[in-house]
Parts: sequence; C-alpha cells; structure tokens
Amino acid sequence: MKFEHFKAGVWRRQYQYKSFSPVPIDREWTWEDATINTLLEQANRALGELNAYSLIVPDIDLFIEMHVVKEAQTSSRIEGTQTGIDEALLAEEQVRPEKRDDWREVRNYIDAVNQAIADLKTLPLSNRLLRQAHATLMHGVRGEHKQPGEFRTSQNWIGGSSIADAVFVPPHPGEVPELMGDLEKFWHDESIAVPHLIRIAISHYQFETIHPFSDGNGRIGRLMVPLYLVSHGLLAKPSLYLSDFFERNRASYYDALMRVRVSNDLIHWVRFFLAGMAETAAKGRDVFGKILALRTEVEHAVLSLGKRAPNAQAALNLLYCKPIISAADLAHGLSVSSPTAQTLVKDLQKLSVLQEISGQERGRVYAFDRYLSLFLS
Repeated sequence: MKFEHFKAGVWRRQYQYKSFSPVPIDREWTWEDATINTLLEQANRALGELNAYSLIVPDIDLFIEMHVVKEAQTSSRIEGTQTGIDEALLAEEQVRPEKRDDWREVRNYIDAVNQAIADLKTLPLSNRLLRQAHATLMHGVRGEHKQPGEFRTSQNWIGGSSIADAVFVPPHPGEVPELMGDLEKFWHDESIAVPHLIRIAISHYQFETIHPFSDGNGRIGRLMVPLYLVSHGLLAKPSLYLSDFFERNRASYYDALMRVRVSNDLIHWVRFFLAGMAETAAKGRDVFGKILALRTEVEHAVLSLGKRAPNAQAALNLLYCKPIISAADLAHGLSVSSPTAQTLVKDLQKLSVLQEISGQERGRVYAFDRYLSLFLS
C-alpha cells in the first residue's frame, strides 16, 4: 500500500451515531514522498546516537529511572493531571492531600512502565503486555472501574460532552479484538519490508484510532513507542519518550491524527511522527551528555570528603534515581544511622549538591537541583 493511495477507513452507522472503522495495517507500505526518506534517516541517526549512551555509560539504569519519572509526569499531564515532576518524586505522605489523586496516577504510570519493560525480558510486545500495563495504570485511581486490563466492551468517544457532539468516535467495541490482533501481527510480521520507525508511526496512529480501552488510551499509546523500540532492539534501554514532544505540539498532534481519519493524509502524520522521533532522540542524547558532565564534576567534588567520600558516592547513586530526598530516605536507602545521614546531607549541601527546599524545621526535604533541572528544560 502506497501512502499516497491510502484510504483510512469507513464511517459506520450505529444507533444514533457513526463510528469510524480503520482499515487493517498489517501489510507492505511504500511511499513516493522523498521528505519521509530524509526524516527517516535523521530519526534513525539520532536514535542510534541516543542508544550509544545506553551501551557505553556505566550504571545507565541510575539515570533511566528519571527518564521514566519525567515521562510519567508529562504523559499524565496531557490527560489533565497537575502533578509536577518534583511532586512525583515525593513520598505519598509528603504530598498535599488534595493532590494525592493526581500523584497516584503518575506513580501508577511509573509502575506500568517499569513493569512492562521488565516483562519484555520474557514476553514480546503484545496485546497481553499492553493489557497488563493498563491494569497497573488504572489500579486504585480514576477509571479503576472502566475494565482495567481489558479491551472495552462499550462505545467510547473523543472530545465533546457526549457521543452526539464528539470530535471523533472510534470503532464499535465488537471490532476491537480483530483490529488489535492485526496491530499485534504488524509489530512482528517479518514477511513485509517496512522500516521499524514507519511501523511505529503507523502503529501509534492505529492504536489511538482504535482506542481499545475505556480509559487510559493516550498513556498506553505513548508507552507503546518505547516498548516497541526496546523489544525490537532499537534501544537497549527505555530512554526515549514522545510525550514531551506531543505536549509541546499538542494541537498539531491531534490535528495530524485527525487528518489521517478525515482526509487519508498518512504522509502528514508520518512526517510529524518522524520529526518528533528525531527531535526527541537528539534532545535525549544532549541530556545524557549533560548528565555525564555533571556526574564527573560532583563525583570529583565528593573526593574532598576523605573517609566520608564512599558514603557520599553511594548517596549520589541514590540521588540519580531520586533527586528529591530527606535525611530519613538517605538513612534507609544507604542503611546508615540517622546521624550519619544528617552529616552526609550537610556535606552535600556544602558541596552545593543538595539544596533544602521544604523550608521546614522538621522533616526537611532536599533536592539535587542541578540534576533535576536537566529534566525540566
């Protein structure tokens, strides 16, 4: 199927509304648009440079955890949650009661990402994997009664106050299992010669068009991208997430998806997606470069602590995963006494590694601001 000849699907009359039935996508794909070739080359090159960090940086998993937190916070913010990345790093008891519902949604997303990545060691990217991630995402939060971990059995819609004035109505629930089965085949079909990044672009569009769950489709659809990259060996670690790009270009993102459904303009969507991949991978590469420069600087600084340097180094490793921390967290994480943790905090403050951010006399909270800021830019 050439992109230029693509027909996205048909509108089907249901009871008092029309739903959109997308065509299956497990097929050969070609295109004449030369811009796609250029964008594909740029995205692959940036992705390879990003992946190089995963292969050469010691203890890379220390830094991957913050990438996951950033993704969880940003992806959830697209859906309306108001948790900042600094709040996402706090323990639940440190979060204001009125903000804990949003905080739980972000933490659920973190758990869903980590669980899905771990499951890829024994499972391929599959509908089963996505359903498991969805069950974790929806556990104990808003939407927990909307069939967590299962494909929907009722009609949903996007935008509008009701199905009557919806912006878009996905396919009838009876079509979902077959469409999702076709999507899964497309991920692994070796009989067709389609570049991986083209497959991901088409897959993300198709997933968001099917909208297979009653709730949480946006977050699972965005999570599907790094899962594909890791499962097919394009990334050794889950270090690329598109939520930041989609949020900064939110109107263009939704417009590009709708242009496929309304005008069959798959070329515009693939261009947009590949540009986002290239930009996001390049940004991730630059962030890793800044992380390594900061790491070299602060680890050199802690050597001045003499006999306390080993504890300080261990504290840094903890801070790379959790850059907002209390002395009690430090004591627990390093298995040291409270006085030792307090001394360590003072040492790291003197070295300008930690800054006190709570303004409290008791239960003080500290931030590794220079590291945290790398994920806020």
